[in-house]
Amino acid sequence: MKDHLKNLITRYPVLSPIENAIYTAYSIMEGTFLSGGKLFTCGNGGSASDADHIVGELMKSFILERRISDELKNKIDEKYGNDGQFIVKNLQCGLKSICLNGHPALFSAYCNDVESDMVYAQQLFVLGNAGDCLLAISTSGNSENVYRTIQTASVTGIKTILLTGSSGGRCAPLVDCAVKVPAEGAYMIQELHLPIYHALCLALEEKFYGNK
Repeated sequence: MKDHLKNLITRYPVLSPIENAIYTAYSIMEGTFLSGGKLFTCGNGGSASDADHIVGELMKSFILERRISDELKNKIDEKYGNDGQFIVKNLQCGLKSICLNGHPALFSAYCNDVESDMVYAQQLFVLGNAGDCLLAISTSGNSENVYRTIQTASVTGIKTILLTGSSGGRCAPLVDCAVKVPAEGAYMIQELHLPIYHALCLALEEKFYGNK
């Protein structure tokens, strides 16, 4: 991570004051995956797209190959022979990640039948386990549904990371790590979020697939 972080700060010097927070966020995510845990992401609007983007980088190859094990290749070959080579060629390893912005039927039903501000919290409560990690994104740090999800995570043994703006809002004091970019205004904050989570995803890929 240190090399990716150095490269990030070189390209975006404005992020230098939060270098330690970014490294801490990486350490939490790395520890989650090393222990067999899952990463959950959530956000609203542009941050919802960022949350989905992060999962996309972790669940498939980003810049490195993520080949399946020889053991699995052999199982596929034994069961399917030549027909299984399509699977061998295209199946990739990934880091278990779930974006809570998905599941539109559940999302709309819960918002209609129960409470929209709890829709992410409900999914995390059902799908999450102690040792998992929540990466929540809120430019203001005050999004109600994000706030309630962080609260839920904190009482279920799920580690919490917040990507947010300079104030951090009311969410920042609740999380294990708040990455508060030095910017104001949603679009400017989001412009700095993207290179941060790209660096995190690059470092995680290198950690888990760099020698394979």
